[in-house]
Amino acid sequence: MNAINIINPYRWNNMWVFDDLSKELDKEPLVEGADTLLSMLTNQENAIITFSENKFPSAEIVVEMTEDFSHVNGGTYYHCAQYDHKLWLCPALLKYFTKPPQQIHFSIKS
Repeated sequence: MNAINIINPYRWNNMWVFDDLSKELDKEPLVEGADTLLSMLTNQENAIITFSENKFPSAEIVVEMTEDFSHVNGGTYYHCAQYDHKLWLCPALLKYFTKPPQQIHFSIKS
């Protein structure tokens, strides 16, 4: 697994989605708070998200795990204290991490 990952979400059918053919993800939707956080952080139709479980120099946002349902294939809930925002990351998270990390650090560019 990579230490730093990059996805390029974009608006499609009024939703935020991303593709990552190397992970067999096509139009993977960002939902349950991940979409609204992204909309809060950009007013563009696409973005570049760099993320890692380890802090990196350009990381501006961090989310903390609050509930982990990945063992039953139900995704993981996180909280972004910076924006007091709860979000859910679906089981596709495990395509990037062997287990849901306690923290995920992000950089978002439009």
